[in-house]
Amino acid sequence: MEFGFDMNKNAKAIQEFKSFLDQKKKAPGPLMPALQHAQDVFGYLPKEILQLISKRLQIPLAEIYGVATFYSQFTFIPKGENKISVCLGTACYVKGAESILEEIENQLGIKSGQTTPDQRFSISSARCVGDCSIAPVILVNEEVYAKVKKDDIKTILGKFM
Repeated sequence: MEFGFDMNKNAKAIQEFKSFLDQKKKAPGPLMPALQHAQDVFGYLPKEILQLISKRLQIPLAEIYGVATFYSQFTFIPKGENKISVCLGTACYVKGAESILEEIENQLGIKSGQTTPDQRFSISSARCVGDCSIAPVILVNEEVYAKVKKDDIKTILGKFM
């Protein structure tokens, strides 16, 4: 699945990002702050922005990819408008969270870690969201859904269609 990054649509943000890079390039270790700032601004790390970082900071693209792929905080896939997180911690798992995740994947036609082609939804899994007493738990845009059953998924997703 290929997502296009629109340089024209993001022109203002890119110009501000270039200024940020110019400020950081003389500081020691500018790559991590550059990647973090890029992800904050653009929501993910588009290849065009990684190329810009490489050029502006004079860091080989391979080194940038090495760092960006090492840390799980970075993503090369844009997140959907609606972010779904399914808790797979022990309490949620034993109460059927895995089948809930599969149902969400089936209804949206994507797997965990992916974004729908229309960029409306993205799915991820979490190890524990800290609400074990109401397991299984899913979050949609930080809204908590408790004691979720497979039959609830269509209704929950329908709120965001």
